[in-house]
Amino acid sequence: MKIKGLQKLTLLDYPEHVACTIFTSGCNFRCPFCHNASLVLKKDECYLDELEVLSFLKKRIGILDAVCISGGEPLLQPDLKEFIKKIKDMGYLVKLDTNGSFPEKLKELVDLKLVDYVAMDIKNSKEKYAKTVGLNRLNMDVIKESVEFLKEGHVPYEFRTTVVQEFHNSQDFEKISHWLKGNERYFLQGFVDSGDLIGDNLHCKLKTDMDKILNQVKLEVPNVKLRGVS
Repeated sequence: MKIKGLQKLTLLDYPEHVACTIFTSGCNFRCPFCHNASLVLKKDECYLDELEVLSFLKKRIGILDAVCISGGEPLLQPDLKEFIKKIKDMGYLVKLDTNGSFPEKLKELVDLKLVDYVAMDIKNSKEKYAKTVGLNRLNMDVIKESVEFLKEGHVPYEFRTTVVQEFHNSQDFEKISHWLKGNERYFLQGFVDSGDLIGDNLHCKLKTDMDKILNQVKLEVPNVKLRGVS
């Protein structure tokens, strides 16, 4: 496992659970607004020792109850399944963050009951997806396959969109809401410049604009909420 970071405590990343977050290296997307550019671009090849991370988790049994695996894109890791098995053997719940571009790997982990919660990014409307993720071309079929799989209810999940002034408008969210239509748990996240972005000159939307988008999306996705917006 190419582990680039470990957040030893989070009360926010896994709903209603005390967790830690493990960050894996590498991603197949190049979203300009990504706040973990160093993970995506692999600016250095210095990784945390897997055994040390597992030792930390063993010591935290009874203190933490869940482990979040984020990135980057965790499903790029060839030994992710074996790594999660070791975590599950300690009794932890596991949450997976994914961009949805590897539906078969996602299905395998869910079918094996190795993940208890999935958070999938919805980057934009289908028509603007490739531009939003920083690619010239993108196979949208795999993204749509992951969305439909999660909507079938095989595992608790959420969809989420980081809203950026330069990439998203009301027409995009009209299309997204039709796409996700139903009782999905969907979060509209405020963009924050972490100082470690792939792109530059990007901005968050005003709170008033986020409220308008929220009310717009609610017509099709009643469980939509704002996250990280003040």
